[in-house]
Amino acid sequence: MSTLQTLRQACLAVLLGTLFAASGPAQEVWKFDRTDSLGGHPTKVLGNPNLVDGELGKAISFNGVDDALFVDVHPLAGATTWTWEMIFKPDPDGKPEQRIFHLQSVDPATGADIRDERMLFEIRIHGDKWCLDSFAISGQHRLTLLNCEKLHPFGHWYRVTAVFDGKMLHNYVDDELQGEGPLELPPARPGHASVGTRIDLRDYYKGAMYEARFTRRALDLSDFLKLPKQ
Repeated sequence: MSTLQTLRQACLAVLLGTLFAASGPAQEVWKFDRTDSLGGHPTKVLGNPNLVDGELGKAISFNGVDDALFVDVHPLAGATTWTWEMIFKPDPDGKPEQRIFHLQSVDPATGADIRDERMLFEIRIHGDKWCLDSFAISGQHRLTLLNCEKLHPFGHWYRVTAVFDGKMLHNYVDDELQGEGPLELPPARPGHASVGTRIDLRDYYKGAMYEARFTRRALDLSDFLKLPKQ
């Protein structure tokens, strides 16, 4: 890539960050303790995700077939750096590939999803364990962080985290680094989000969700969400 192209992309990132800086608060928390709203945003409910009492308190259970929640907001739109955290408990009998949480940008002119501008949390099941898959893309810039050499047993609540510091994308299960890599990622444009499935209704998640947090800066490990005692 030429120096001029790099400079243009840097200028675009700054411009987009300025334009969308007011797209959301510095930090936003979504508690999964009701199905009609998340973080104060009304939801569209698909299927019958259930409110359950678990080891951590109230959570929402998804059946892995047709349960999902949709919100008309992209909580990280406009962020030049960010941290995305999720506390969840996957079930052992879900599908081998599951899209748990999807943040999707839309075209402001048409309202259509921008195919190459999204972020996802996913898992892959290998036998009686699972591994984390984090994905981010903006145009030609994309990175998948999938490390199935690090497998995790079912039956526990976990906090998974994706951190983008403007140059590198990292992901974690609890406090353990799973993967990292360089990434040029312009700020996402406003859009919407789905929980329990991909936006286009594929690869449903089977398990429970307790909490998600979105921060418009790259947090240090010591500042990550604290997982409640189980």
